[in-house]
Amino acid sequence: MPENNTSAPATPPAPEEIEAALAANASDEMARLQSELSELKAKSADLADQFLRAKAEAENARRRAEEDIAKARKFGIESFAESLLPVCDSLDAALALPNATAQQLREGSDATLRQLTAALERNKVVAINPPAGEKFNPNFHQAISVVPADQEPNTVVTVLQKGYVIAERILRPALVTVTAPK
Repeated sequence: MPENNTSAPATPPAPEEIEAALAANASDEMARLQSELSELKAKSADLADQFLRAKAEAENARRRAEEDIAKARKFGIESFAESLLPVCDSLDAALALPNATAQQLREGSDATLRQLTAALERNKVVAINPPAGEKFNPNFHQAISVVPADQEPNTVVTVLQKGYVIAERILRPALVTVTAPK
């Protein structure tokens, strides 16, 4: 039997059909792009809002930190001053006694010195008062004079003035006399 070729050749689409298909694709693409654009605009607005909030929060934190620093500078010495008030009260009480004996003045002075020393120590101010024979330490002592002595060289002979340290920082070195090298 003869073969029957009944399939018709494919007809190319008409220009109107191509144009309609392109218009439909363009319309779908336009809708997708507009949807993407609106999503990106919403995301951009959200990020801008987050940025402004973060910027405002950072500014508020900076302002609070500056206020805290100002308060610390202004009132940082408050606890130290409060610890010195009993010392002032003791001195006022001593001066209020019109006919105080030398013994009473001595006892009052000793008690006031103990109060003052305790107040300084509570605030981390510690005296540097090296005993005789201690090795000279230039980080804590300042040699005023060098004297010949039977002690080992470069040791403290006498303390002329106590030094003071606050929280491991030298306020004033102890003024000392040291032994001369042999």
